[in-house]
Amino acid sequence: GLRAGEVAGLGLDDIDWRRGELTILGKGNRSERLPLPEDVGAALTAYLRRGRPGTAQGRTMFVRVHAPHRALTTGGVTMVVFDNAQRAGLGRLHAHALRHTAATAMLRAGSPLAEVGQVLRHRSPLTTAIYAKVDRDALIALARPWPLATTKAGGS
Repeated sequence: GLRAGEVAGLGLDDIDWRRGELTILGKGNRSERLPLPEDVGAALTAYLRRGRPGTAQGRTMFVRVHAPHRALTTGGVTMVVFDNAQRAGLGRLHAHALRHTAATAMLRAGSPLAEVGQVLRHRSPLTTAIYAKVDRDALIALARPWPLATTKAGGS
């Protein structure tokens, strides 16, 4: 559920391996501590050991593939998602779609809107409510049938 800019801004010092936490600098420069899931920690470790170039500049987690190996930008994160989605045959998919998909999957699994908002770190429940409109099948199940119009016998 991270934003592309949050991924791009993740630094090596933002990971507390002992506590299993990430510190994310979110919208409005809000610093937030999030749990580091075990599978994400394993993927980050693998990247640091085998993917991150030894000539990487700076202390950002993710760097460009091509030299000079500077910090990956928000646009770079978006392009990584886009290129890999194309390779996987998923079409034109951008980074924000992953965040949106995570929220939609949580809602379909029965997570309350407030919980989804907490994961996405929304300040307002109205922002999170935007994701609820996407699940039309679930909304249809909640809708009541429209009352049928009645006609008067012999009337006009």
